[in-house]
Amino acid sequence: MKEESKKFINIIVRYLILALIAISGFDLFYFFFLPLTEYPVFYLLSFFYDPVILGKAIFVANKSIEIVGACVAGSAYYFLFILNLSTPNIKILKRLKMLFFACMVFLVINILRIFVLSIMYINDSQFFDFTHKLFWYLGSTIFIVIIWFMQVKKNKILSIPCYSDLKFIYGKSSLKK
Repeated sequence: MKEESKKFINIIVRYLILALIAISGFDLFYFFFLPLTEYPVFYLLSFFYDPVILGKAIFVANKSIEIVGACVAGSAYYFLFILNLSTPNIKILKRLKMLFFACMVFLVINILRIFVLSIMYINDSQFFDFTHKLFWYLGSTIFIVIIWFMQVKKNKILSIPCYSDLKFIYGKSSLKK
């Protein structure tokens, strides 16, 4: 098989995986990352309080902390998948390692974020709402971008997500003059 054909197949497979994940929704991310988020937060809180997990909520000092889908940030994990899979010229093993590393770094950051917000909530901090909204609207995006650029630098990635694929396809198309 010609190198060109392999590149086209690689592009189709990568974007097909992204489409299948999008079609199935973020349920896969929530299924996997909810317990990986909830239990470490519970464990960290147990250093300072006597938390109890009942159903999907952690109870601490007569307050309920529910880690819902938005807290797990399934869309942030999907964004990491998009950045990873829409970047060409990465060998499969390196791609998997990068994806694993990115997800684990984001998971740790997210656990710490929820832990800090939980302590603020339990202690009735006047800055809880502001901090919560700041993390919600801005924090995850900034963390994802930082994680991605760290990986690009560490792994010496020269391709640009989506753009490099489109440039290749355009270069091989009949639209090019």
